[in-house]
Amino acid sequence: MKKLISTTMGLAMSLAAGSALAADDLTLQLKWVTQAQFAGYYVAKEKGYYDEVDLNVTIKPGGPDIAPAQVIAGGGADVIVDWMPSALASREKGVPLVNIAQPFKKSGMMLTCLKETGIESPEDFPGRTLGVWFFGNEYPFLSWMSQLGIPTDGSDGGVTVLKQGFNVDPLLQKQADCISTMTYNEYWQVIDAGIASEDLITFKYEDQGVATLEDGLYVMEADLDDEAKVDMFKRFVEASMKGWKYAEENPDEAAEIVLEFDETGAQTEKHQKRMMGEIAKLTAGSDGSLDPADYERTVNSLLSGGSDPVITKEPEGAYTDKITGGM
Repeated sequence: MKKLISTTMGLAMSLAAGSALAADDLTLQLKWVTQAQFAGYYVAKEKGYYDEVDLNVTIKPGGPDIAPAQVIAGGGADVIVDWMPSALASREKGVPLVNIAQPFKKSGMMLTCLKETGIESPEDFPGRTLGVWFFGNEYPFLSWMSQLGIPTDGSDGGVTVLKQGFNVDPLLQKQADCISTMTYNEYWQVIDAGIASEDLITFKYEDQGVATLEDGLYVMEADLDDEAKVDMFKRFVEASMKGWKYAEENPDEAAEIVLEFDETGAQTEKHQKRMMGEIAKLTAGSDGSLDPADYERTVNSLLSGGSDPVITKEPEGAYTDKITGGM
């Protein structure tokens, strides 16, 4: 009997080992730090959705000094989360990124200003200091300013750009008149710091007609010629979208899962639950596929930048439905 049990256990262990070896390794580079902005991926990992499709997914957090396009170009990731303006600008500069899925349907980007500055509309921006994220995040802002005809070099009639880091200190310490915020993150950091909403004025990119696609999934173009990788990407997107739908339906649980993966301990339960509620508004209605109309709107916005557009020509081959077409 002992020999039979031993043989059975050995066979089970061998099968388990074989299954583990059969799983494909995939590295996902996030655009920002571990937070509910990426809840769908953490939920998919925690709930075993990636395991179900034979994937071993490593999720790498980002940050203010990490450019996902540079990471994937250097071989540090198989898939990245990036904003389309950054991805298209990178493609024009020689990094052949291709959008394979678009979990986010709406933009959450804003400029948030102190009312005491007297700013009431974009016409009041000239002469002001505006906080802007870089490493690819600056492109929507630059496109907007270019369309308004406002220089960003600090010259007369222009704005002074302050390179904004991880926090909202430039606004709190009045180093900037306005800073970049997301509807689901930095705006609430300002509120939590003690500034009342009635003391702020916000300019949503959506409302200004310059909203561009955010948080899409991108791969290197050459990888789409590899059928094994295409199959891997299909499984990854399918499992990820399953994670996103679960997160939308169970926002508090999703936020708690994100907190479990936050190795820095910097996030709070209150902030992450609130963030997940806002994120769900941006992913609602998405099945992972990219709407060509949304793509065209983004491209047109980036091209219409006067003498200094973010991209200078209509992109070719910048997205594909090869991955989401059968979903």
